[in-house]
Amino acid sequence: MENYQVLVIGGSRNIGYYSAVRLLALGATVTFLLRSPRVFEQDDTIQNYIKEGKARLIQGDALVKNDVRRAWSEAQVDDTRPVDFLIFTVGGVPQFSLTKGIHVIPPNLVTQSFMNVLETLPSPHPKIITVSSMGITQASRKSLTLPLKLFYNCVLPVVHKDKRGAEEAIAHSAGWEWDARDNAGDEMLGVGWTSRVPNTGELKSIVVIRPALLTDGECRAEVKGKGSEAYRVEEGDIESSWTVSRRDVAHFIVEGVVRNWQEWEGKRLNIGY
Repeated sequence: MENYQVLVIGGSRNIGYYSAVRLLALGATVTFLLRSPRVFEQDDTIQNYIKEGKARLIQGDALVKNDVRRAWSEAQVDDTRPVDFLIFTVGGVPQFSLTKGIHVIPPNLVTQSFMNVLETLPSPHPKIITVSSMGITQASRKSLTLPLKLFYNCVLPVVHKDKRGAEEAIAHSAGWEWDARDNAGDEMLGVGWTSRVPNTGELKSIVVIRPALLTDGECRAEVKGKGSEAYRVEEGDIESSWTVSRRDVAHFIVEGVVRNWQEWEGKRLNIGY
């Protein structure tokens, strides 16, 4: 991975951050699009990679299309070397209200940020890895344990609707099946949104990862020495899966998907313990 050029959007913390650090350790050059590059001022790990010229910070907002377009451009080392991978893990700071449960502002943050990604895709298209959530569709929710169903329905309906909006745009662009019952609506995607994204079937190089309920736990794949056997990954639903740590999701992104792209390309994958 020494010569890989990677753009990370949503990498100031959590899965995006852990994935980026893994890639940097393997020799990749990683460009971060950050609303506040100061988030890494006290981060010795990132600062060392900045000094080596392997980590680059671009100030910008994924909700601003021109900022995303600029990030694509600056993530290229030169005009002859395109971006190899985009890792998209955008998520706002959660807020809570009795009427909306846990939500972010704006409520369509993920959808509109990813729409900007699709609308500004360079050519050739980079490989895209984006993180969604298990149980956001009608079909996938059936496999959840009862406590998780209640939690998702009562606490995370707005957050999941936002993620559905991004997945609907992906499904349209990739030519994947999409159940009309899961449509996110104009309030998430915007009126006439299909004109902003690639035509049906044009988006080939993408993987959607749907984790179970995320935790801040250890990376079991490393701590317990089990590698990818520490978690389960399935295209279909994973029965009786409750949680997975953000560190293990990052482990799968790098050690599983990036290293074995041809195995996973064009798939929607659930991951959990």
